Amino acid sequence: MKKLFGVMGDPIAHSMSPAMHNDLFSLYDIDAVYLPFHVMQGDLETAVKGLKAIGASGFNVTIPHKTEIMSFLDKIDPLAEAIGAVNTVKNENGHLIGYNTDGPGFVKGLESVIADLESRSALIIGAGGAARAIYFSLAQAGIHSIDLYNRTQLKAEELISSCPYKVQSKLLDRETAERDLAAYQLIIQTTSIGMFPDIDSTPLSMANINCDALVSDIIYNPSQTKLLKEASGKGAMIQNGIEMFVFQGALAFEKWTGIFPDTNRMRANVLRHLGG
Repeated sequence: MKKLFGVMGDPIAHSMSPAMHNDLFSLYDIDAVYLPFHVMQGDLETAVKGLKAIGASGFNVTIPHKTEIMSFLDKIDPLAEAIGAVNTVKNENGHLIGYNTDGPGFVKGLESVIADLESRSALIIGAGGAARAIYFSLAQAGIHSIDLYNRTQLKAEELISSCPYKVQSKLLDRETAERDLAAYQLIIQTTSIGMFPDIDSTPLSMANINCDALVSDIIYNPSQTKLLKEASGKGAMIQNGIEMFVFQGALAFEKWTGIFPDTNRMRANVLRHLGG
């Protein structure tokens, strides 16, 4: 019997997940299909009950449902519980178990290009949902330190204080972050600043960056934001949001099938759909 997987969100037509996962099912000869489900706010509980009733094997959850979904699950992984968001659900014998593969996927993407994550000092720009997932996952992975810059300091303070994993952290204002940028081997941009069509904006100047740093921007449209272009111009290594998207998908696929998939193939598939 063909297994059913999917992704729920609003909007959902733009999602590249169906193409990515259906290609993997074909690659590994798995009799399954992955479908997009347009679920509006207010309809999430009904949608979850419906997928559970028909025996869906698992599904992803995207904006705006990543927090609300937690109320309708039977069990939640401790990291996802701490982050306060679920993006991957697995059906285990009728029990829906929620995971967050966004943060761990980001870490996996970093580990594909750097081998010494534990020794790095990181600066995260932003304090929203993506920043929280990345901050908690890096802390869990044992990174040396993570400092935060966010326009709203109270939100950043709450993020730091709520992390259940031990890590050195301090909150920076913009002037200090830009002045001391060379102290960081890893700089992570998690806001929407620089995303199409606002491509001429940047949250921080990269003028003082360490040329040995890795700069990651979770945006992938455009493929190189102004921040990444500035960092690259200073000699730094750069990474866009495609890596996080690919590796979160790979970890979800592994949860469902027990197979960690070919991420090079996944990346090529995503780039094809982005027209790059």
